Amino acid sequence: MRTTNVIVLPYDRAWASAFEEIKKEIENAIGDLIIGIEHVGSTAVEGLSAKPCIDIDVVIKDYSVFETIVSRLQTIGYLHEGDLGIKDREAFSYLDKPHLQTHHLYVCPQYSEELRRHITFRNFLRNNSEAIQKYSLVKEAAAKRFPDDIEKYMEYKSACIEEFYTQCGLR
Repeated sequence: MRTTNVIVLPYDRAWASAFEEIKKEIENAIGDLIIGIEHVGSTAVEGLSAKPCIDIDVVIKDYSVFETIVSRLQTIGYLHEGDLGIKDREAFSYLDKPHLQTHHLYVCPQYSEELRRHITFRNFLRNNSEAIQKYSLVKEAAAKRFPDDIEKYMEYKSACIEEFYTQCGLR
């Protein structure tokens, strides 16, 4: 069991500007090689409670530019970790970026199912205030019940997520 401190906070408008700061740094390094940079995950949904970590999907046309992207991201402090078991989604970690909000960085080809899932779910939530309210309450309850167990936190949220996936056509 991996232990971590699970913290869920009410929506913070600063998350949008934090994303923009990270996006600018990434664009400066690889902007000529990519299609776009998407703010995904809960911090991308105004009004939604979230763990204060920005989720970012960098979109590429295909893997023909991937090795160059890995090399350039490395020059600005990112390390390629592989797909971590998720097809067509490459994860990157970083060691020293105190000037940026904590974030997860992924590179996905435009045809990635994981990318499609992230954007579809984000857009569903952005357009559904009732879902935002319900999901916020579920996430806050999960964090209170399981403050030291990310797996149990995720498990607690899963029924709510599955319900929303059905509503937005992901199931």
